[in-house]
Amino acid sequence: MGLDEIDKKMILELLKEPKASLRTLASAVGIALGTASSRLRSLQERGVVRGWSVDLDPHAIGWEMCVIVGLRIEKGRMMDVQQRIASDPRVFSVYDVTGDFDSIAMARIRNREELNDLTKKVFSVDGIIRSFTHVVLNTVKESTVTPPFE
Repeated sequence: MGLDEIDKKMILELLKEPKASLRTLASAVGIALGTASSRLRSLQERGVVRGWSVDLDPHAIGWEMCVIVGLRIEKGRMMDVQQRIASDPRVFSVYDVTGDFDSIAMARIRNREELNDLTKKVFSVDGIIRSFTHVVLNTVKESTVTPPFE
């Protein structure tokens, strides 16, 4: 089931103010309170809205570095290796990709020593043929959500 115009308006309002009350959301979209409630529940049940989260500033909590790591993984070992990498709390994303790498992982670390630890303990586990680590120098844009509509 696709998204209709009311769903899209609700999502855009939630992106602006995730903590908005149902009353505020209904008013902003121009629908009844009961309609807003049932629509939001439907969006959650369909997995469109997956939950509510806190947006932390990584630097404010001590995560000074972000790394992007391209991985070449032994044939037949992809899922096992990716699961082991994903289990490290410093790793926040793991992707299957096309191109020069089999997988891309992204992690946040506090300092160079932690980068050394992450590289030796996580990005060189059995099954990884080679890792290519890129340290992010500056973040131009970082967002987890880009609305698929205007």
